[in-house]
Amino acid sequence: MNKFNKTLLATAITLASTQAMSAGFQLNSQSATGIGRAMAGDAIIADNASVLSRNPAAMALFDKKALSVGLTFADIDVNVDDVTKTVPGLGTVNFGDVHGAADSKIIPNFYYINPIDDKFAIGFAAFSNYGTGTDLTPLANAGVNTPVGFMPAPVDLLGNTEVLTVNFNTSMSYRVNEEFSFGFGIDAIYAEGTLTRKGSVPVANVGVVPVTLVDVDADGWAFGAILGMSYEVNADHRFGLSYRFSPTLSAKGDISFNRQDYAKIDIPMADIAQFAGFHQLTDTFAVHYTAQWTSWSDFDHITVKNNPVQQHLKTYHWQDSWFLSLGATYNISQDLTARVGVASDQGVVDQLSSLSIPDSDRHWYTTGLSYQLNEQSSVDLGVAYVRGENVTVKENSAILGEITAHTRSNGTYYSVQYNYSF
Repeated sequence: MNKFNKTLLATAITLASTQAMSAGFQLNSQSATGIGRAMAGDAIIADNASVLSRNPAAMALFDKKALSVGLTFADIDVNVDDVTKTVPGLGTVNFGDVHGAADSKIIPNFYYINPIDDKFAIGFAAFSNYGTGTDLTPLANAGVNTPVGFMPAPVDLLGNTEVLTVNFNTSMSYRVNEEFSFGFGIDAIYAEGTLTRKGSVPVANVGVVPVTLVDVDADGWAFGAILGMSYEVNADHRFGLSYRFSPTLSAKGDISFNRQDYAKIDIPMADIAQFAGFHQLTDTFAVHYTAQWTSWSDFDHITVKNNPVQQHLKTYHWQDSWFLSLGATYNISQDLTARVGVASDQGVVDQLSSLSIPDSDRHWYTTGLSYQLNEQSSVDLGVAYVRGENVTVKENSAILGEITAHTRSNGTYYSVQYNYSF
């Protein structure tokens, strides 16, 4: 029965580190300005304090204290259609569909940058890099009566996943000279989540009975780090580079797997590297870009532990992914700025796919506005439409064998942000 938990603890990786609508379950929703330009140039533009989520070295570009606070509403649409099992002699048994399987979420953020002098700056931030909410429970009890008897749904692949993560970051930057700056930060990641896999299965001489295969309510802390650098060719052209070291989260709480209790779950997280450029081509027009690499191949095992006993619940063969974006900013007037962006977001699933992680390649189409309220404050708005691909999923159930389904995930981000310069 070790293999039955294909999906539930895969999604539990978000306890530690990324679904809403990026590869794996990575969130790209740290600011309204970033959403408006598809995160293009986010690690170096430094037009407000939210740059702290991408590159601590970019704090060196600030000569005044800066505050940014915002909210993003992620309207996620995940559909799972035609969950089927092919049975020799019976043909195809269809367990049904689930539309609107993912929960929409409100994602807050906070950033503060304080230049100490012309060399040093410190910053504090709270934001989310990871989170998901997917519920396939309606299918878990969708067993089918066949000519040879009752066939249960693949209960081990279906259920509810709710995850919340908060990243608390403290960073420092140092300006070496007019061109180079470096930054370093510590990430403290808190996460909590609820995972269930339960439904109805037939039992010999008893009949159809409800069973709970997995019931998890856990939380935990993990600590990581981020390194960054910035290079300023001049006031109009600059580049940023950062690398975020992600830890393995040990989540503790009520952890039940196959009628056995465990003390904790260890979940490895993926590192994130990104390179960004910004070019002010005229007084009113600029272009910017980002190449972001995520080491999803590090997400190899999900492990439950009762010292000294430990067990791999699942081995994954995911691939590293790239997020590539291009954006443009146009100053309509002294007070009004418009931005647009497009991005290509590579999926992480290689050979092993999953019903409850409907991952695929995605494309981002975004736009945004900034309005300068006065000399010290401004408001940003951003909207992003994220479109995924239709994917045929084949996943092995320990109860029924190979299950086939068709999944698609789309989403729209709506974001607002307030910025203040002291």
